[in-house]
Amino acid sequence: MRYLGLDLGSRTLGMAISDPLGIIASSYKIVRHDEEYARLVDDVLETVQEKKIDAIVLGLPKNMNNTIGPKGELSFQFKEMLEQKIKIPVYLQDERLTTKQAENLLINNDTSRKKRKKVIDSMAATIILQSYLDKNK
Repeated sequence: MRYLGLDLGSRTLGMAISDPLGIIASSYKIVRHDEEYARLVDDVLETVQEKKIDAIVLGLPKNMNNTIGPKGELSFQFKEMLEQKIKIPVYLQDERLTTKQAENLLINNDTSRKKRKKVIDSMAATIILQSYLDKNK
C-alpha cells in the first residue's frame, strides 16, 4: 500500500511518498500556494494518480496541551476537501514538533540555511508519514 504524506503550511504543501510496501517514507516535493486550497487539492489529485497512491496521511497541528487551534481546523477542512475530490482514505497524524525535528535533522547534516528553507516542509511531511507508518506496522 502506497501512502502520500502531506504537511500543509501557510504558503507551502510539503509532500512525501512511501515505498510500495508502505514501510519507508521519502521526501517528494513542495507545492507553493496562496491559500488556493481548491487548486492545491487538484495538485494532490495529480500526484495521487501519477504515483498510484492508496491513502493520504495529512499532518494535524495540535497545541502542546493537545487542543486544536486555527491551523488544526484548517487541516480538518482540507481533509474534507481531499475526501470529496479524491476517493481514497485520508488519515490525520499528529504533527507536533515535526518541523523542529526536520530542521534539527537538516542542521545535523550541515544543510545550509538557504537550502533548509527550500526543503523543510517536504522533510516535515516525511517525518509525519514515517511516524504514521511506524505506528501502524
